[in-house]
Amino acid sequence: MTATHPTHGHRTAKHGLATGMTVFAAVMLMIAGILAVMRGIAAISEDEVFVSTPNYVFAFDLTGWGWIHLALGVVAVLVSMGLFQGAGWARATGVGIAGLVIIANFLSLPAYPVWSVVMIAMSGFIIWALCTPRRSDA
Repeated sequence: MTATHPTHGHRTAKHGLATGMTVFAAVMLMIAGILAVMRGIAAISEDEVFVSTPNYVFAFDLTGWGWIHLALGVVAVLVSMGLFQGAGWARATGVGIAGLVIIANFLSLPAYPVWSVVMIAMSGFIIWALCTPRRSDA
């Protein structure tokens, strides 16, 4: 005896709309991207906002860090828009961008330690949400 399943029920998320954890990741990535853009602009325009540590191994000019954070923030916002659309490329790219945000914030810990730790944790949640399997993948 075989079981038949009706096909007229609800459809999975193949319509191009993000659902569940992907929406969470998209929102978090959008927020992280906007905050990175603002941090980048602050570092580029006004170096006195950040504390400078003279004997740090990974020494960069604060303006250089500002450009790095600005670029990562812009890409993160664009990828989050792709996640809202349900684009397949956006999941893997989102994990990669969140990983780069973690690395950039680790390297800029001396300049703004508390904020860097917050952004590292936020990016960790983004990676977790994007790597959580969806029901349609199972």
